[in-house]
Amino acid sequence: MSPVSPVGPVEETALAPAPEWWQSAVIYEVYPRSFADGDGDGVGDLAGLIARLPYIAALGVDGIWMTPFQPSPQVDQGYDVTDYCGMDPLFGTMEQFDTLLELAHALGLRILLDVVPNHCSSEHPLFQAALAAGPGSPEREMFHFVPGPLDMSDDGGGGSASGASDVPPNNWQSVFGGRAWSRANPGSATDTDWYLHLFSAGQPDWNWRNPAVGEYFDGVLRFWFDKGVDGLRIDVAHALFKADGLPDSPSTGGVVDGLRSNPQVSDQEDVHEVYRRWRALAEKYEPHRLLVGEVNLEPARAARYTRADEMQQAFAFAFVKLGWDPEAWAAVGNELEAARQLHGASPTWALENHDIVRTVTRFGGGELGSLRARAALVAMLGLPGPAYLYQGQELGLPEVDVPLESRMDPMWARGGVCRDGARVPLPWTEDAAQNFGFSLTGPPADPWLPQPAGWGANAIERQQQDPDSSLALVTKALEMRRLLWNDEVFGRNDGGTWRVEAGNLLICERSPEFFVAVAMGSESVRLPAGSVLLSAAPPAEDGWLQPNNAAWVLRA
Repeated sequence: MSPVSPVGPVEETALAPAPEWWQSAVIYEVYPRSFADGDGDGVGDLAGLIARLPYIAALGVDGIWMTPFQPSPQVDQGYDVTDYCGMDPLFGTMEQFDTLLELAHALGLRILLDVVPNHCSSEHPLFQAALAAGPGSPEREMFHFVPGPLDMSDDGGGGSASGASDVPPNNWQSVFGGRAWSRANPGSATDTDWYLHLFSAGQPDWNWRNPAVGEYFDGVLRFWFDKGVDGLRIDVAHALFKADGLPDSPSTGGVVDGLRSNPQVSDQEDVHEVYRRWRALAEKYEPHRLLVGEVNLEPARAARYTRADEMQQAFAFAFVKLGWDPEAWAAVGNELEAARQLHGASPTWALENHDIVRTVTRFGGGELGSLRARAALVAMLGLPGPAYLYQGQELGLPEVDVPLESRMDPMWARGGVCRDGARVPLPWTEDAAQNFGFSLTGPPADPWLPQPAGWGANAIERQQQDPDSSLALVTKALEMRRLLWNDEVFGRNDGGTWRVEAGNLLICERSPEFFVAVAMGSESVRLPAGSVLLSAAPPAEDGWLQPNNAAWVLRA
């Protein structure tokens, strides 16, 4: 089946990278499993992504962030890696990746990959070697192995060690639910070690206090940078180091909620030296490579990871999680601006990713949620600094209620939270027989997550023909963003001050000449004087913004 045609022409010439191109960049997150299926097996792959690259380029974004495609048993959809420098056959071959990189660069798209340095797969050769080597071995020093107490029972001969008790080394809990420790060799009377896994038992944590771990990951970064990859997104970037001695976490009512409420596994000061070293490594390449952190901390703490000699970007998680609340937006916006002024780097904006409920659903669902999601997206693209879009966000896709029997997320099995609803394969066409165009060859296997009936109503092919579609709006906003940046209406290093005016009108003032406005109340509100350059929906009347609309305004 031929690829869906892109929106408008695409020049197949490489962009000359600017020294700090990421300051204004908009990056498109690709979740390969769900983007495009090139071989018809129901799972997205590199062949599908290669075929659909012109679509991404035509959006007007600057690059692509790809979630993991390295070899993995897929316990956590690729975030459990067995070979950091390999390619899982599920997605294709390394030769296909080389082709993808070449074609993307020819289309002016940078490529960012995920690296997962907090943990690997329990099937990783180094972890398997650690299990085989036994307690106290150098191999086990690569991970967090801790001996547990023995269960002493009287066998009639005065007592003997019959095995390790079921008492873990501390009270730490997994992000996915349950304790963060598993026995290395259950039932053994001689191997009493437990190993740490902040996520599933199939994802043991690396011991970053062992210098050999840092040396190993230096090699991983060099491998991908040598290939020509433009940057890396660092998974769980704030949690690599654990508190010395692995002490119990202070808790309330006995609950320690994974990373979220456990200070012993998050934001240890030692972690910053890793990113100083990685930044130095990234700047040995021309052009310099980009480091983007998944730093899920409060703004003042997260901004420390983007100091001048550390990562260039860290996602503004306080913003990602917002609901439809003007006071909360203003408070978070001003907090992020204060952090920027303290540490220098602009916030890295996002409203969706593969772990977050989609904005259409989060902001109310149905037509109301769709209006708000469009407005929020226009607002975000007008804010100072880089931004990230998640695949399908440009289509206004809602969260899907995946049937219980079809859910794949390990968080659902252990913790009752399911992220699958944001990961359902994209609808490219209205052809249900071809998995709504997700599968390029046929007859295809069923998609790895089921697409709901009527999914084709959101299809890219359909939205390309509709000038009022969400896709058309995003394409227009990205084009105007680039023009305004080049004309210096958007300053490269500016910040923004936030306030809420009467009628719940949210204002982000980027400069004396330019501001972003979002009508978050129930009535139309008058805008401050100026010319509307772009709005999510046509304004109700001159100078007024109706509810659930957003606008970019140039002062008169």
